Amino acid sequence: MTSPPPLVLTVAGSDSGGGAGIQADLKTMLALGVHGMSVITAVTAQNSLGVQGAWELPGEAVRAQYRAVVDDIGVRAVKTGMLASAALVETVAELLAGTDAPVVVDPVGVSKHGDPLLAASALDSVRAKLLPVATVATPNLDEVTQLTGVVVEDEAGMCRAAEAILAYGPRWALIKGGHLPGGAAEAVDLLTDGTEEHWLYAPRYDNRHTHGTGCTLASAVASGLAKGLPVPEAVREAKAYVTGAIAAGFALGGGIGPVDHAWRFRS
Repeated sequence: MTSPPPLVLTVAGSDSGGGAGIQADLKTMLALGVHGMSVITAVTAQNSLGVQGAWELPGEAVRAQYRAVVDDIGVRAVKTGMLASAALVETVAELLAGTDAPVVVDPVGVSKHGDPLLAASALDSVRAKLLPVATVATPNLDEVTQLTGVVVEDEAGMCRAAEAILAYGPRWALIKGGHLPGGAAEAVDLLTDGTEEHWLYAPRYDNRHTHGTGCTLASAVASGLAKGLPVPEAVREAKAYVTGAIAAGFALGGGIGPVDHAWRFRS
């Protein structure tokens, strides 16, 4: 009998346009050779122009989905994305604390279009409950400011941001510098556990097709961890994957197009 591939669970919101959220997570996991499973926390009406509506699921529905998957199938890594409210953040944090698997927390605050995806009242719960159970936290610069008040304008600021995020308890912080001002030729990220630093550079592609980059990166990191890779190697491989996906991104609708999760399979 064939053994199953590594098992990865995403706990996140649904993107009806298919570019981000649960849909991006599962596409990433398939492309990277792991079996993706899902707990849907919210449903969004979303397209290339933005989020037209969002409806959070009851905590009991989130808990039931999680238990159904983990208790029967098991899991090798978990990734979290849109959690919408303080109640859901706390429910998910409790579930994660009782699960023996690495956790990648993407502290989603707003969509690519600037639409809010996390209630302001939930920020304290993210800091106090969710970040402490994270193996890797993957905030972008806007999320760093939202969570810590640190405004990042250069690489030195990324170090301060990482220190501020690590103070909330994750084992590693991956500070995503794609939004650094100045239009540098390279996109830089910083991965650190407070002791060692890994600076990750990749070409910056000048296209509009970047919807789902954060979801994709976090899911790729979780996929690497599920395969048994150490955190620095999982992050390096994830950045290489998302860089290729951005380069191959395509137009869709009238706004921001998605990255191409299947870029490695196209000739």
